[in-house]
Amino acid sequence: MFDLAGAVPTTIFSPAASPARAIFGLSILTLSIVFSIFLIVGGLLLYALIKYRERPGQEEREPAQLYGSNQIEISWTVIPILIVIVLFLATARVIIATERQRPPASALHVTVVGHQFWWEFRYPGTDVVTANELHIPTSSKPEERPTFLSMISADTDHSFWVPKLAGKMDVIPNKINVMWFDPDQPGLYLGQCSQYCGAQHAKMLIRVYAQEPADFDRWLKAQELPARQDPAMAAGRAVFEQNACMNCHRIRGTVADGRFGPDLTHFASRDTFASGAVTNTPDHLEQWIKDPAHYKDGALMPAMHLSDSDIALVTKYLESLH
Repeated sequence: MFDLAGAVPTTIFSPAASPARAIFGLSILTLSIVFSIFLIVGGLLLYALIKYRERPGQEEREPAQLYGSNQIEISWTVIPILIVIVLFLATARVIIATERQRPPASALHVTVVGHQFWWEFRYPGTDVVTANELHIPTSSKPEERPTFLSMISADTDHSFWVPKLAGKMDVIPNKINVMWFDPDQPGLYLGQCSQYCGAQHAKMLIRVYAQEPADFDRWLKAQELPARQDPAMAAGRAVFEQNACMNCHRIRGTVADGRFGPDLTHFASRDTFASGAVTNTPDHLEQWIKDPAHYKDGALMPAMHLSDSDIALVTKYLESLH
């Protein structure tokens, strides 16, 4: 369901939402102008090299000297000015069209919080809080349902960038920045924090799952439920609640109410963890709990120093939280 189209998952040349299409059009205009300049300059240079090359038997003399040309000077002054004006107006048009868009009544609103080094997604009006994997509905006429993101940082500067959906937007402390996108096709769209934010900046990845509206509504309804309480996982839950895990992580329906780390209420429903850097499998999770630095050096989660048996119990418990 979430196969990526194209060989490069993070390219601006395969836009899937209105802001990305506007940026794509501006990029093509800019590349066309730059390529035209390259061809003209390169062509003139090649012409001069061929026409005025040294030939056998040619008399050595100084060529005729030209001391200025008003026409040429006016041309190489006016033409660059016109090019700059065209690019300025085209860029301003895209900025205005993308940043001044007003959310319709049907829009989905999501609060994005950047952390070192992971993303938190909150769905206002619900108790749903997820980490690293953003789920949104597709949007198409006549029932458009764009997604508007209100973004802030909990620590240092970050930048939210999913190239196929929109341009970059800084995520900084004490200021809310807003961006939006409206993919019309379901799929998985990958992105990256594009502002250096510390040791694990390169592994602060973004995964956006665009789903058909009905599928998204079912996902959101399932996420609103508290954590599944399986009696067979009572021992693993006890280990989780009796150690420092509950101080940082929240699992709705239990006494664990930490807010420093990701919400783990439906952890097993995620394809990845560690901000998209690690596939969510029991083996990977066991290694992560034992030593997070094994996968993500610089992660703020410490090694828990649990026994192998306790790590196995916690892993089974977390993998039961669908």
